Amino acid sequence: MEVSHRLKAIPPYVFAEIDKKRQAAVARGVDVINLGIGDPDQPTPRHIVDAMHEALEKPINHHYPPFGGMKEYKEAAAEWCKKRFGITVDPVTEVTSLIGSKEGLHNTIMAFIDRGDVGLIPDPGYPVYQTSILLAGGTPYFMPLKPENNFLPDLDAIPEDICKKAKLILFNYPNNPTAGVADLPFFEKAVAFAKKHDILLCHDLSYSEMTFDGYKAPSILQVHGAKNVAIELHTLSKTYNMTGWRIGFAIGNAQAIKALASLKSNIDTDVFKAIQVAAIAAFTGPTDHIEFCNRLYIERRDIAIKALGELGWTIKPNKATFYMWLPTPKGVTSADFCTQMLDVAGIVVPPGTAYGPNGEGFFRMSLCTDKERLQEAFDRMKKHSITYDMGKARV
Repeated sequence: MEVSHRLKAIPPYVFAEIDKKRQAAVARGVDVINLGIGDPDQPTPRHIVDAMHEALEKPINHHYPPFGGMKEYKEAAAEWCKKRFGITVDPVTEVTSLIGSKEGLHNTIMAFIDRGDVGLIPDPGYPVYQTSILLAGGTPYFMPLKPENNFLPDLDAIPEDICKKAKLILFNYPNNPTAGVADLPFFEKAVAFAKKHDILLCHDLSYSEMTFDGYKAPSILQVHGAKNVAIELHTLSKTYNMTGWRIGFAIGNAQAIKALASLKSNIDTDVFKAIQVAAIAAFTGPTDHIEFCNRLYIERRDIAIKALGELGWTIKPNKATFYMWLPTPKGVTSADFCTQMLDVAGIVVPPGTAYGPNGEGFFRMSLCTDKERLQEAFDRMKKHSITYDMGKARV
């Protein structure tokens, strides 16, 4: 049995491979501390769970949902956007439901990238950007995100011949994996770039509410005229601790939203109604858990900065996300460092190269574990002399 060429063209999903290594270590009896995946460790807020329970008891919710999402769900999403960002989107033509933003990203790419087209993606970036472009038959063009540019791409550095072939450009701010942030002036430049080159701009806004130290993430649709060229993908996963529920929404350019919804109608039957009802409760209910979780992430971030500082790392506090993007010790590759972390200290962290070529020399650390366990990870690093100044790792 032979798989398709398109499947052969993509690498294994990095987090699936990392989890295999984690499970193998656990099977050997290792007490593994997983700082690898971005999955909130706090529960889904009670009022959302209660809404789900209530919705489950109603037979009307047991049938197929409407394609593109329930009317009430799309209206609640549009109202949330208006309240949060001050933007107005038509729930009928400018909103569609998603089975989480990962699915939305893939299907947006499939709806707009043909064989021979170019997709402009951040490097490092969420792996789905690259793999979905390859699955669509397109060619990814990597836009380097470098510390000296505050992890923002240099749009002026993209060659003209690449721009002519490009159909889609993807951004993600607050950023995974670098925790970089963007402001409205950058988005204004990005919208102007997309208009100039007739490119659809897709903004992946998964971490909009996970922001700290006075920073507040903007929506790209706050830019005047952005709806002419842009769509934005939202998810309830991180904001409401609902990663396993798989629900989100896309907003923006009506033509692009229609194309995305049309593709989806051919390959999925949308989100279970009871989950949509629970999501409405999330949009309209109390938000105190957001501040609570953000305080946890700040506390963990500060513990990590102090502990890593004692191990030789110099780190600026990230203003968003629960990720830390850290340089590997000099002379140590990303892969070697992460292998040593697991094999020697029993700590899972993904290598920077999992996110693209410019991830070499970095690793990502997630703050989705309690402070005691986090501190234990740093104690293990100290015990096993895993420091920024340790020189060439011996794996």
